[in-house]
Amino acid sequence: MLETELRRTVAWLIAIRAVIGTILLGSATFAQITAPGSFPVDPFFFLIGLTYALTISYALTLRFVERHRWLVDLQLAGDALIVSAFIYFTGGINSYFTSLYVLPIVAASTVQFRRGGLMVAVFSTVLYCGLVLAQYLAASGLLHAPWLRDELLTLPPRSVARYTVALNVFGFFAVAFLSGSLSNSLRSAGARLEQASTEIGDLKALNQHVIDSLPSGLATTDTGQRILTFNRAAEVITGVSSRTAVGRPIIEMLQLPPPVMESINSDLKATGARRHEFRYRPSDGRHEIEIGLTATHLETPRGRAGFLFTFQDVTIIKKFERDAAIQQRLAAIGEMAAGIAHEIRNPLASMSGSIQILRQELPLSAEQEQLMDIVLRESERLNTTIRSFLAYARPQRFQIARFDVRRALNDTALLLRNSAEVRDGHEILVDVPRTELWYEADEGQIKQIVWNLATNGLRAMPDGGRLQLIAAFEPASDGVVLTVQDQGVGIAPADLDGLFQPFHGTFAKGSGLGLAIVHRIVSDYNGEIQVSSQPGRGTTVAVRLPARAVAVT
Repeated sequence: MLETELRRTVAWLIAIRAVIGTILLGSATFAQITAPGSFPVDPFFFLIGLTYALTISYALTLRFVERHRWLVDLQLAGDALIVSAFIYFTGGINSYFTSLYVLPIVAASTVQFRRGGLMVAVFSTVLYCGLVLAQYLAASGLLHAPWLRDELLTLPPRSVARYTVALNVFGFFAVAFLSGSLSNSLRSAGARLEQASTEIGDLKALNQHVIDSLPSGLATTDTGQRILTFNRAAEVITGVSSRTAVGRPIIEMLQLPPPVMESINSDLKATGARRHEFRYRPSDGRHEIEIGLTATHLETPRGRAGFLFTFQDVTIIKKFERDAAIQQRLAAIGEMAAGIAHEIRNPLASMSGSIQILRQELPLSAEQEQLMDIVLRESERLNTTIRSFLAYARPQRFQIARFDVRRALNDTALLLRNSAEVRDGHEILVDVPRTELWYEADEGQIKQIVWNLATNGLRAMPDGGRLQLIAAFEPASDGVVLTVQDQGVGIAPADLDGLFQPFHGTFAKGSGLGLAIVHRIVSDYNGEIQVSSQPGRGTTVAVRLPARAVAVT
């Protein structure tokens, strides 16, 4: 028995002892009032007072019973002595209260289990048999016992006394055995229950730890699709705590678009679980993310109790998929580049040269000269396109050097202000740190990145607007961030995925390779490009280049 449980049980026994003493005192007082002289008052009230005194002393020593178990044995022995005294004053062998011995026996079985019950039963048997034997010896004159009253010496025959004693002793041991067995069984059942409770608690904690350790968001709902549980990964993905999420509809919590929710309900009724993807805007102010979600029925032994939703933040995965698709296209284009160079560029140069010679040697009319000029101009435009294509597809030779990024942006801005792309109303601003911003790379490539992004920004503002070129240090990677902002027409969300694909240009002027070249250069430097745009409000392109970048040569 645990120490705290022992102390609690002994405290209950002390309380019960006080209650029994109170009942005896009350009944004795009532008997004296209604039938004076029915029993000896002085010794009876003395026993009751002694019981109260012992109860108080037991209560004072309660805090020591855990360290000194003999105090419990002393209390139980004292109870047996008090009962023996009470039986003596009520007639001994003739007493109707012999069954009171059962109380300390049961109490001992409760505290000390079967062993304690049997020990108190033995002690009670010795006291009871000694009391009866003393009565009969005093009655036969063999024992001088003035403390035995004369009226107690009217005893039943010895055979009846032996039968009565045997019957009571049998009752003592029967009660001790039965109550001890019940106490042992109760202790064993309590230990098993406690072990089972501990195992259930551990299993529950393990299940909770497993659920919280899942990298995927997990939410369970009732049949009305109101959230019942929301694991830790779900909190991280959505930015909402489980206390806030529980009780809210899943469609509101995950911002499920109506078409997605209709598809989920349709799948649950027909084919079962199927993956759905949608955009989600976290409540903690983060950028919009992409979520992949799967829904299924929550099955229990009693049937379907609701729904189970698992979801992940697939923003990075989708980005990797888009990058991989772009790289596949780039690989195919690279294989075609050499063939295109030989099959188109060389014949084109021959044709252009031949036309120039014919134009100089043949007498031509004004209309014929105009046609010749058109052919030469279109040939040059086609040659420029092929040159851009080859610059994009061929491996480049880099000249890595340490340079001030501020100078690269200011030089590029100066060229832009004097280029044919600038229209009335265009304003080109440069925002760079006051101190040097050093970076190791091919300065010409960095200028090309800024130039290509800036020309796209100018073309996106046909009616004028502000173009801002920004350079900043990035502490996270000890690199730089180049940002180009415009106030142009913006880019539709559906067009963002294919923005850096070759020949994806949306402007009438240009080869459609400018952004593809930017993407290739940034990939060579292990950087990344982030694009945010709102149609009608402009576009921001941020190029993050890490420090100590080693470009492919």
